[in-house]
Amino acid sequence: MKYFFLWLCFSLFFISCSSDNKLTSKEKSEGWVLLFNGKDFAGWRQCNGESMPSNWIIEDGAMKVFTGEGKKVGQGSKGDIIFKDKKFKDFELSIDWKVSCMANSGIFYYVREVPGKPIYYAAPEVQILDNVDAKDNKIDSHLAGSLYDMLPADPNTVKAVGEWNTIVIRVKDGKVTHTQNGVKVCEYTLWTKEWDEMVNNSKFKKFPGFIEGISREGFIGLQDHGHIVWFKNIKIREL
Repeated sequence: MKYFFLWLCFSLFFISCSSDNKLTSKEKSEGWVLLFNGKDFAGWRQCNGESMPSNWIIEDGAMKVFTGEGKKVGQGSKGDIIFKDKKFKDFELSIDWKVSCMANSGIFYYVREVPGKPIYYAAPEVQILDNVDAKDNKIDSHLAGSLYDMLPADPNTVKAVGEWNTIVIRVKDGKVTHTQNGVKVCEYTLWTKEWDEMVNNSKFKKFPGFIEGISREGFIGLQDHGHIVWFKNIKIREL
């Protein structure tokens, strides 16, 4: 029985891993495409750069970002990355993510590159966080799945450190939803009076990029916040 249990665990793990970073026939017919092949960083590069930052590696079929050389934990090393091959307008984006203890990161959409400016200069951020132990867990709109610093997500939808979560970001004609582990946790509409009010009540009210207005299409991006975070099963379909 002991060996059977071990064999069963190994088999389930192998099946799970072998299905990562792949599309089913149904997904292909629905228009989904992979942004990450599980093997290398094809299609990705540093935001405002030409190549991948050195503090990103591939580990067990996942992208892994970690603290850069010479940096303290929690201190990014300009390692934010974008999928460079295409800008997206109306889409549904699905990403699996997991964090280490105290980790902090983010997913960005509608990224526009401005020389010398960070990835968050003019792009909405979907927060990635260890809700329990991260230093930035005191504000509800800073918890995982939230529209960062503007709209909170239900913290009960987040799995524990070391477990995989799935976030789905859907953007259609300015209407946006965040669905975390199967539960809709955020809903808002871009370029509206309500959007402007959220911006004015956030730290972004003084950001020139948000004052100018976020773009109506842009790159998909992932953040280097100086913590260990993993991403896999990154897929998107245009709407």
